[in-house]
Amino acid sequence: MISFLFKKESLLIDLIFKYVETLELCRNSFAEAMQGCVLQEEICQDFEFYLQQTHKHESRADDLREEINDLMYGKTLIPDSRGDIVILLQELDKIPHLYEIILYMIHTQKVRLPAFLLLDVNELVRISLECCDLIIRQVKAFFKKNSGLRAISNTIDTNESHCDHMERKIVTRLFESDLDSFQKILVRDLVAQIGMISDQTDRVSKYINILSMKRRV
Repeated sequence: MISFLFKKESLLIDLIFKYVETLELCRNSFAEAMQGCVLQEEICQDFEFYLQQTHKHESRADDLREEINDLMYGKTLIPDSRGDIVILLQELDKIPHLYEIILYMIHTQKVRLPAFLLLDVNELVRISLECCDLIIRQVKAFFKKNSGLRAISNTIDTNESHCDHMERKIVTRLFESDLDSFQKILVRDLVAQIGMISDQTDRVSKYINILSMKRRV
């Protein structure tokens, strides 16, 4: 029986790392769409391809999360541990969902970033993607039982504060401009969604720190 449970726990960890790999693929296709297309003067012809890739990876992440849940409730872990991982994956899964929301906003609402905001939005996206890279590192470190979780969390927290500053700066410049009022609202809403990426990584990071402390008790 112990051997059976050990094999199931090993399979569970493998699935979690597959989930993280899928999250990274989703992050990469989102980055290609934003940095290669959106943060240019015109949206490139490859944008729809990157959008579909992001959707595919986001859907795969959902499937893996359900597979992990099914395995966990097949007596793989004690109830407390199950609940912790369920919440962690629920919060983590909001990140690829944000990628998809942002790209579909751009696609369906035909949002075009004005040239005078491109550099600032590029900085916001760059730091947001760095937060994503860091949270992936932190999740891996947590399940590998590595050290350094707190240092990663501190960097994410610093980055999240920087993103908040960039978001306020962008919105201020936007509403000081002569851009059409309707376009201002579309761009503002898009920037707000981008800003939510670092907010969500920070929430996940803080939750991982809580789980790490529970592990030591």
